[in-house]
Amino acid sequence: MKGLVFTEFLEMVEESFGYPLVDRLLVENEEYLPSGGIYTSVGTYDHREMLTLLQGLSEHTLLPIPVLLRTYGRYMFNTFTRSYQPYMVHADSAFSLLTSIQHHIHVEVHKLYPDAEFPHFTIEKHTDQHLQMRYESERKLASFAHGMIEGCLEYYGEKASIAQTNRVADGSVVVFDIIKE
Repeated sequence: MKGLVFTEFLEMVEESFGYPLVDRLLVENEEYLPSGGIYTSVGTYDHREMLTLLQGLSEHTLLPIPVLLRTYGRYMFNTFTRSYQPYMVHADSAFSLLTSIQHHIHVEVHKLYPDAEFPHFTIEKHTDQHLQMRYESERKLASFAHGMIEGCLEYYGEKASIAQTNRVADGSVVVFDIIKE
């Protein structure tokens, strides 16, 4: 997992809960973090470190991990809008951007970060009012993707309901039904 995901996560925790909690998460979990909790945005780290940090954050905040992941997904989408603005200008709506993730955005970002591993998105249905996206990832971070979708809708000023349905019990394959209001 790219270091940007870790550095932005820690930024979100600091903004939302204060630096003492960031420090506490890193110190309390140091033995479970092969990186030692030292991340650079261009580095690559084991995704299990993120799961460790999320578990610790959940224990301290009493918020469920899926809620934290959705919150982080929305936060990260805002980061992407600043850092990857050239990708944003090619889309005129949330559905336009979401349908371009797999075959345009991930391809372009992969050129910048050849060792990056992305979830796979398949568009299963696309009309003006309904987008059905299939998410596949061994990392099982669909709630993060859910938050990213929410952030995307917010960025474009659009309202929609989002239903998240596991196709595989372990969460490695999930379908999002996004229906505009």
